[in-house]
Amino acid sequence: MRSVLGIDAAWSTTQPSGVALVVEHDAGWSCGAVAPSYEEFIAIAEGTAVKWGEKTRRGSVPDVQGLLEAAESLAGAPVDLVAVDMPLARSAFETRRPADNEVSKEFGARLCATHSPTATRPGQLGRELTQQLADAGLSLATSSMLSPQRSFIEVYPHPALLSLLPSEKRVRYKVSKTRKYWPAEDAPTRIRKLLTELSAIHDALEISLGSLGFDLPTATSHFSSLKRYEDALDALVCAWAGTEHLLGRTTPLGNHDAAIWCPTDVIRGRIPDKAMS
Repeated sequence: MRSVLGIDAAWSTTQPSGVALVVEHDAGWSCGAVAPSYEEFIAIAEGTAVKWGEKTRRGSVPDVQGLLEAAESLAGAPVDLVAVDMPLARSAFETRRPADNEVSKEFGARLCATHSPTATRPGQLGRELTQQLADAGLSLATSSMLSPQRSFIEVYPHPALLSLLPSEKRVRYKVSKTRKYWPAEDAPTRIRKLLTELSAIHDALEISLGSLGFDLPTATSHFSSLKRYEDALDALVCAWAGTEHLLGRTTPLGNHDAAIWCPTDVIRGRIPDKAMS
């Protein structure tokens, strides 16, 4: 029985980070727990349910050991894989990596290019997360030829959603982007459209993982109230991408230093060599 921890890691400590645990059983994978912040995920293992109606959530530095201990308590066994949506690498970086360029080349036409890392975003926060994962005994996997028993990988929800839904182009579900998505629409209309996109992701995840343990609101007058659900769904997409990785259905885009693992079925260009250098 394997388990995957998905982390939608914020690039700063001012924003919360979604976390999700999925566990493998004889019948397939199921959602073990999901929360829209580090603290709330750890609290689940202590018997405290997520208060989805809570208005505000704080960002924080990740407590990887606390997350892994909570996940182990919930799953009944150590986590096999951590799938993280944040730029990771074996060496320090302050700008775009070959992995970012490869993903953007492959998925840019489908509007799924990557964001550009900088010296400060994720900067020290990313280095600290990487070090904490290594200190916990997990190895960064960047090549299909190097598959440690317990590892962590970098994933990117946008290409993953092309496979999960499936979709031909980037899914429009980011709360902060609605004016860009639908510039001619008023706020209530944009909220309705956003809820439709979020619901499609929620439904697709439930097909793969069973009940997620939370429902989306049917209506709201505030965009900010939907951010917690966006973060939780992103963490679940990361975890789902991790299950695809364990099933051998992902491909690393990048090099030995840093690679972003994407579902193989949505890669249309040349499949990179399995042994990367």
